Amino acid sequence: MEWFNVGKIVNTHGIRGEVRVMSRTDFPEERFAIGNKLGLFTVGAKKPIMVKVASHRTHKNFNLLSFEGYPTINDVEAFKEGYLKIAEHDLGDLEEDAFYHHEILGCQVVSVEGEEIGKVTEILETGANDVWEVTPVSGKKHYIPYIEDVVKEVDIDEKKITIDVLDGLLS
Repeated sequence: MEWFNVGKIVNTHGIRGEVRVMSRTDFPEERFAIGNKLGLFTVGAKKPIMVKVASHRTHKNFNLLSFEGYPTINDVEAFKEGYLKIAEHDLGDLEEDAFYHHEILGCQVVSVEGEEIGKVTEILETGANDVWEVTPVSGKKHYIPYIEDVVKEVDIDEKKITIDVLDGLLS
């Protein structure tokens, strides 16, 4: 089974079993909803501890979570630096023209003329739109904005992205 990261536990919070989570998801209200089950991968663990969210609230830039069966700080101390993940079958459907990062990473990028440009190696979240780092076989990396004028087709099954190379885009 494949697991996908939705947050990292960076510390405990208070004495009542809350943990401070740095979110790695666009859907924290869904992923951290009360009753939702998550896989907790502690440092060095190969298998997750399955936890059920008992409470969720935000505080500053963090999500504060507590889990059923872990009511005190002593119960959650060992969770520090652990990762909260969801199983692949728990991923929801996205709206049209929206993709999970793992679907885009590794895709081959080609121009509308058929010229190979490289593979998507990283996704940068800039606020207005994502920017895909594309690494060619040789040469410098390119940064492709995920906007309608540039990205013409995304074929997840074929792991292929077709773009319109606007003037100055690859320089």
